[in-house]
Amino acid sequence: MIFGGIQKTSLIDFPGKVSCVLFTPGCNFTCPYCHNPELARNRMDLLSPVTEEAVIDFLKSRQGLLDGVVITGGEPTLHKSLGKFCEKVKKLGYPVKLDTNGSRPDDLKYLLTDALVDYIAMDIKTDPYGYAPDIHPVDQAKSVISCIDSILSSNLPHEFRTTCLAPFVDARMVARIATLIEGADLYALQRFKSGVVLDPDFIKEKTTSCSDKDLVNFQSIAAPFVKSCIVR
Repeated sequence: MIFGGIQKTSLIDFPGKVSCVLFTPGCNFTCPYCHNPELARNRMDLLSPVTEEAVIDFLKSRQGLLDGVVITGGEPTLHKSLGKFCEKVKKLGYPVKLDTNGSRPDDLKYLLTDALVDYIAMDIKTDPYGYAPDIHPVDQAKSVISCIDSILSSNLPHEFRTTCLAPFVDARMVARIATLIEGADLYALQRFKSGVVLDPDFIKEKTTSCSDKDLVNFQSIAAPFVKSCIVR
């Protein structure tokens, strides 16, 4: 694998662990508010590529100092060699956290079945039946719901998270998502933070940030369905 970059130390990306974060290039979604546009567009010329060999050497040098490895993107499951890379990481003694958009259920099931990940974080962009056309050109509900079900039945530590930005998120959509993830370990409602995004014109013309009052309301709606619901 060729990674789009590496964050050598993180205290927040893998709950309870000091981790490094590996960024995979390329994404099959077009979320206008994405804060990693170069990764999403697979613009390796604008990134800081890191080879798999260099990553493995780095992880060997940090044994005893790091507690885990986070693989994020882009969308990691687009990479066919992801599973084999996870095997190598786990053989070095590191647990693996995977960040995914939940669009590739077969790839996710493979990683779960072969015990190649130890913690899963899945982004749910909006009501799964509302991904088209702004998140993806065609309907994604079947794939998204399948991935949700796989995670819930995996018995692995996990979280679901939603970036709260209208028109993608409102109280009705949060209620719909909450019913789909009922029993989940954690549901994180994330504030939208302005800055570099994939589609700045869309953000400027068609979106509205959810207020703190909105987020508290969303939290009250979702909390009864999950073990923990937070705003961050």
